[in-house]
Amino acid sequence: QVLLVESGGGLVQAGGSLKLSCVASVRSFSSYAMGWFRQDLGKEREFVAGINFSGGVTHYGDSVKGRFTISRDNAKNTVYLQMNSLKPEDTAVYYCAARLLVLRENSDEYNYWGQGTQVTVSS
Repeated sequence: QVLLVESGGGLVQAGGSLKLSCVASVRSFSSYAMGWFRQDLGKEREFVAGINFSGGVTHYGDSVKGRFTISRDNAKNTVYLQMNSLKPEDTAVYYCAARLLVLRENSDEYNYWGQGTQVTVSS
């Protein structure tokens, strides 16, 4: 079982930055690929960014490329999402997710999810 707890969400003005964190309670964190997804009201869950088990491979959704950066610290069982140049359309609940080893962009392929953290970007 993997318990994921996100933090770092909040209200920010357009153009600002936020850094999300997700701490995993699991013995073998370095065996898991991690993903960040987001979902706004009435919309489908969207892949934001993912990182493989070692941190050597990262993927990004088209809407966040060049603005967001995913990273991980396996010693701290933590994955981060640095969000810069935020836009009102980035407003959503952001979820951290985990799956063994291989990075995927499909939310259906993730086994474990956090409770989510709200990010609101005002114009």
